[in-house]
Amino acid sequence: YLRQLWKAQELTTDEAVIGWNDGSLPDYHDMDWTASNEFIGAMYSRIYYQVALCNELIRETATDKVEARGFTTQQAEELALYQAEARFLRAFSYFHAIDMFGRVPFVTEDDLPGAFLPEPIERADLFEYVIEELQAIELLLPGPRQNEYARVDQAAVWMLLARLFLNAEVYSGVNRYDDCLLACEKVINAGYSLNGSYETLFMADNHTSNEIIWPIAFDGLRTKTWGGMTFLTHAPVGGSMDPAEFGINNGWNGLRTTSAFWAKFDTSSTAGDSRSLFYYDGQDMEIDNIFNFRDGIPITKYKNVTSTGEVGSDPEGAHIDTDFPVFRLADAYLMYAEATLQGASGGNQNLALEYVNALRTRAYGSANGEVSSLDLSFILDERGRELYWETTRRSDLIRFDLFTGDEYIWDWKGGIKEGQAVESFRHIFPIPAADIVANPNLIQNIGY
Repeated sequence: YLRQLWKAQELTTDEAVIGWNDGSLPDYHDMDWTASNEFIGAMYSRIYYQVALCNELIRETATDKVEARGFTTQQAEELALYQAEARFLRAFSYFHAIDMFGRVPFVTEDDLPGAFLPEPIERADLFEYVIEELQAIELLLPGPRQNEYARVDQAAVWMLLARLFLNAEVYSGVNRYDDCLLACEKVINAGYSLNGSYETLFMADNHTSNEIIWPIAFDGLRTKTWGGMTFLTHAPVGGSMDPAEFGINNGWNGLRTTSAFWAKFDTSSTAGDSRSLFYYDGQDMEIDNIFNFRDGIPITKYKNVTSTGEVGSDPEGAHIDTDFPVFRLADAYLMYAEATLQGASGGNQNLALEYVNALRTRAYGSANGEVSSLDLSFILDERGRELYWETTRRSDLIRFDLFTGDEYIWDWKGGIKEGQAVESFRHIFPIPAADIVANPNLIQNIGY
């Protein structure tokens, strides 16, 4: 799930290119995908596989079924918590459906297993459904940091609500910045704190961080998958890079970033932005050939090494202990600032500036990184510098109307080295052709 999500949200943007010619994977860079693209189809399938699993758990933990099966009171309470968590995970998947596909098939626990053709739901209606679901389960979940590690709690709900509200105008046509601000305030006031070091947020002991609100957990001995963090740690390593420095057995010669994104960092000084985790030795700044790993700058953000220098638990160095931070406090700070600049009621400009400068002080190691004012263009760039490769970039560029047109061009956008504008209908992906054929109730998205 994470590997497909990451590819869809990052390879379509200025933050990443990949040097592999697998099937229709290059379509993401070229922005010429069709309804037959197997990677888009894989993302869509993973959304609905998770929805189906969650529906089944929710259905089987209904109160009447739990009572009929003779569970103890304690077991029934535990099952109720599992059900609330499953409702969150279903909402999380439907959030991705809203963001990437728009009008999609809609199924819940009320749709019994069996052969039927699901009806589609409009994007704005699914947006409202997911918000209502999250609000309904908020108090059914433990308070912030009170659940078992990597399981969801109330703060995860608030962060997902904030993301939904931040993009509400895209999803529903109506801005919800007031609601975004309120959700961010709940997170900010919940006792989280920024990591002392940016780099250690993405190392093998990041489970100890008080900044990460909800991760996808990985373990080199227990989650041996070639997706997720195994992909994100191996794929950016190649050329003259030493895999041992990343706690892995080999590099996959895949991921780099574009010059348009790299240029957003101040690299002129050794006392610059510590978030600029790039590798330059033997690499060309420009990407003449996407499939040549030496073209473009690799990012060294994810490592299978702890903050004290210990290598991850897998003795073969293949699988990764580092967890993927889905939500973290820094994002809440940046969403608060953006909502405030967008005119959210109750937003405090001075507080927004304080939050952004907290991130920049950490990044620069001193007050040298602080800024005296904020504007929306700066916030978008700061989101890039802070959250790159964390699956937010595509949605951010769409929200700022910079994803498809000619106002912002990056290397290989639209399939040419210099970059070019593409059609605006690519703000959402097509419904996979196989689903359109299988279900006559569905209507293909405009342009595909």
